[in-house]
Amino acid sequence: VWNDPVNLMSYVVFVFMRVLGFTREKATKHMLEVHRSGKSVVATETRERAELYHQQIQAFGLTVTIEPVES
Repeated sequence: VWNDPVNLMSYVVFVFMRVLGFTREKATKHMLEVHRSGKSVVATETRERAELYHQQIQAFGLTVTIEPVES
């Protein structure tokens, strides 16, 4: 998930909790990583599951990409 100047931090936490099932603490940790570093890896999944998360997170208006795991 990539940082953007549009969405509020509280909204990003909400999306992570809703889509990924994160606790508030874990969602906040990833939101702060997005805010401070510009991005956060929120899941490492099978291609099919990653595509589902990608679609769901995008539907909430966040910028997200799928990237291969580095070996």
